[in-house]
Amino acid sequence: MESTGPLSPDAVRLVIVMVGLPARGKTYIGRKIRRFLTWLGYRARSFNIGDYRRQRLGRHHRHDFFDPNNTSGARAREEMATAALNDLIDWMQDGGGVAIYDATNTTRERRRHVFERCTGAGLQVVFIESVCEDPAIIEANIRETKLGSPDYVDMDPDEAVADFRARIAHYVRVYEPIQEEACSYIRLIDVGRVIVMHRIQGYLPGKLVFYLMNLHLVRRPIWLTRHGESEFNVVGRIGGDTGLTADGERYAQALAAFVRSRADQPPVVWTSTLRRTIQTTARLHVPSLQWRALDEIDAGVCDGMTYAEIAEHMPEEYAARSADKLHYRYPRGESYQDVIIRLEPVIIELERQRSPVLVVAHQAVLRALYAYFMDKEPEQCLRMAVPLGTVIELRPGPYVFEERRYSLI
Repeated sequence: MESTGPLSPDAVRLVIVMVGLPARGKTYIGRKIRRFLTWLGYRARSFNIGDYRRQRLGRHHRHDFFDPNNTSGARAREEMATAALNDLIDWMQDGGGVAIYDATNTTRERRRHVFERCTGAGLQVVFIESVCEDPAIIEANIRETKLGSPDYVDMDPDEAVADFRARIAHYVRVYEPIQEEACSYIRLIDVGRVIVMHRIQGYLPGKLVFYLMNLHLVRRPIWLTRHGESEFNVVGRIGGDTGLTADGERYAQALAAFVRSRADQPPVVWTSTLRRTIQTTARLHVPSLQWRALDEIDAGVCDGMTYAEIAEHMPEEYAARSADKLHYRYPRGESYQDVIIRLEPVIIELERQRSPVLVVAHQAVLRALYAYFMDKEPEQCLRMAVPLGTVIELRPGPYVFEERRYSLI
């Protein structure tokens, strides 16, 4: 795998073409990639052929519509695939960075056509083929995601499953695994159990390989919480490395009780390297890992000040931060965008973990992590309330995480 240095998000022009039979996790993988890249600051968008079909032709199609011998169905599906590809190329030429072409693309002829259209427009193409050899994964995907599809609204579940299996059988008849020597591709078997790479070149495709290597389907909660109240919290000062107050210690005790009541196995516990987070997890009496990447945003010369003091003594800095909170960088400190970049390895490790994870960190850091898991633009979370004494529980759903909040004090 060849890799060059990172490019500015504005310089990236990459099309990711999904390949694979239905119920093999293509859309799940494509959405994860789009979410990850958007969070990192790339302009990313997914073009899902099923969405085009439902929006333009309705959602009433049963399995015979997907029969390759159904001439009218094949023509209609080709029209939807072409419409999505046209929109994708137009969007890329209008400044898009990473486009995900989410379709089965099961034949060599179809992939050749997509490849030639994209490369003819000056775009880099990487195919990602999702192969599943585990019947349990396929069955779970059918039951969990496809039964909730708009295609099967108000339909008997057993009838819907039978119809979808018949749809899969139509695709199996024409499916040709990707083997194109001239193309770049990544083949994922059983959502990362085996990964095959072919002609992967460049910084961003290399980054995606590493990301995909850590994906799995194990359901486990992720708990995000701020530390207990600190001495600086009481007086409204930012930054610092002060310890917990008496109320902060009470929260540490409540948090330990909460985690023991919610976890069916010992959780993985991560904190920042600052005293207030380490003290907050002490009552759990389990090993914890301190990540410098989880430290609060570095306020630079403003560390230890109140926001009122910054407004009085550094009005230009205060105004600049208010105008662009995402990119504003404290003098000799960090911006939110800097925090997101340093949190990338934390995200990769969170994706890899199969046990419950408790992350005890700081407001800016938790806002950034929340934006990733809840598929939000970072700007949407910059002023999100992350109050002291609250646990945000995130549990994986079919495509997105589901959120619950618990106030412990």
